[in-house]
Formats: sequence, C-alpha cells, structure tokens
Amino acid sequence: MIATLIEWFSEAHGWLFQSAVQPMLFLLGLGDVVEEAFDGTEWFMIGLIEIALIYLLLRPLEAWIPVKPNLDPSARINDFIYTCIHRLGFFTLGVFFLLDPIFDRLISELRLQGVGQFNLERLWPGVTDIPQVSFLLYLVVLDFFDYWYHRASHQWNWWWGLHSLHHSQRDMNLWSDNRNHLLDDLLHDVYMAVIAMLIGVEPAQYVLLVVAARMQQSLQHANVRMHFGRIGEKLMVSPRYHRMHHAIGVGHESHGAGTPGGCNFAVLLPVWDILFGTARFNARFEATGVRDQLAPPQGESRNYGQRFWEQQWLGLKRMIEFSRRRT
Repeated sequence: MIATLIEWFSEAHGWLFQSAVQPMLFLLGLGDVVEEAFDGTEWFMIGLIEIALIYLLLRPLEAWIPVKPNLDPSARINDFIYTCIHRLGFFTLGVFFLLDPIFDRLISELRLQGVGQFNLERLWPGVTDIPQVSFLLYLVVLDFFDYWYHRASHQWNWWWGLHSLHHSQRDMNLWSDNRNHLLDDLLHDVYMAVIAMLIGVEPAQYVLLVVAARMQQSLQHANVRMHFGRIGEKLMVSPRYHRMHHAIGVGHESHGAGTPGGCNFAVLLPVWDILFGTARFNARFEATGVRDQLAPPQGESRNYGQRFWEQQWLGLKRMIEFSRRRT
C-alpha cells in the first residue's frame, strides 16, 4: 500500500514538473535551476498534502473538542496565509539548497585538511545504518538543537521582538504553528539546515524529517482540548503542554514566571524541558497571547497587527525597539 502511494506520488510529481514547471523555467530562461526546481516541485506537492491532511484531521477535532469556542474567523484565515507560505516549501527549500553548494565547498576544503564530516549514521555500525533507526536518531538530535533555538528566541530582547508575533495569537488554531515573522523563519531554517548538513542528513531524509516535525507541531497549536496522559505528556509535546508555553503571562514579557524566559520550549520531546528545568505540567488549558496585548494598569496595550504585512512591519519595529531594552 505504501509502495503504491509512493509510486502515485512520484508519477504525479514527474507529470507536474514536466508539463508545467520545466516548460515555464525554459520560457523564462531559467534552465540552469531545473534540478533545484524539480526538488522544489516535490516540496510544493508535499506541502499541499500536508495542508489537506491538517484540515481533514484537525478541523473536525477543533469542532468536536475545542478549547476556545467561536474563534475569530479572520485569525484563522490570516494564519492559513502563513501556513501556505511556509508549508509549500519556499523558505525551507531555498535555504537548504542555497547552503548545499556552500557546504560542499567547505567540506571539500576540510577533507583536504584531513578533517572528515561527522555522520551520525556511522555512530553505531550495523544499527544506525538501519533506515528507521537513523531517521529516529536524526529526529532526536535535530529536536535537541531546535529546543535551544526556541529557548534563545525567548532570551534575547531583539529576538523576542520577532518571535512574539507567534505568541500574540489569542485564537490559536490548526494553522497557528506557522504564524511567524519571515525573518524569524529565515533564521530558523538556516540554523536547522546547517545542523542537518553538519550531521550528515541527506536532502531526501531532510524532507521526511521536516514533514514529521511540522505535522506534530500543527497538532500542538490546534484549538483542541487534548493531552496525552500522565506518562504520554512526558514523552511527546501535546496540545495542552504546548498551550502552557503560549499562556498569557508566562513568557518572556513576565521574565519567565520562574523559568528562564518562559517554559515548555520543547518542539517535539518534553525530555529537553525536563532535563534543563523548563518543564511546567498543568492540567488546565490556559488562555493564550502576549501580556502586553492587554492594557496593563501602568500603560497602553501593544498592537501586534491584524493582517500579514502589518504584522511583519510591526515585528521589525518591535525588534528594533526591544533591542534597546536592558535584559
């Protein structure tokens, strides 16, 4: 069954590329990027499948067991725009294949100096060369580095100026995972692509790793009253666990509420929060948003924007404004 689905996907991928993408490239005089465009078409198709699955699986759950009823429809539509930009591969593909030739030259130079590339698949010969094992190993290692990236975005004022856009959504929904400033997205994708290349992830593996992580993160952000139980909450990030990360007043703006710039930074595996003291388990489904969206007694509330370009512009202004603050 799986082999049949893969075959159908490959046939559809080849048809779309040959009948539409490749002719357009030659028409525009872009024949030198045909190889990259072939991979880009694959990312685009995978993104379409992801978006369809997210809607078909999570939208019924949001209607059945919502945390917050009657979400603002405009919030859902705006977050869907972010999802299309990110999930259809434009950022991830561009960054990975832009860095790939640079790393090829760098690795060649290192080899001339007698320094080899570190490859996790050689860590335990006979075990880590099993595809399923190496996939899980790469997933765990990348998640570890993603934890520290996420935590850093709450630690530095200028970075929080960008990342706070993601946290400003008070009507979290199935599309909210990708509600990020484009500059923040760019930094993240460069960082993750560099880590992936350093540990020897092949482009085909990287596609699968990114898709697996993104699908789970879509569930985390959904407006769904769901958790994984007493043990499961410690094994995989659930909607309830991640909602605590988005709770009003526990993030960077409250100096961490007892933790280093917030809590529950783990992207997939709560073990990193547990190990580094940033885990907070809560049986409640908290209200989400950024505290300074609400008018505090001492001042006026901050506007994070209602539409895509307004949010992007205000994010740049916050980055400059917050960078001038003392930590």
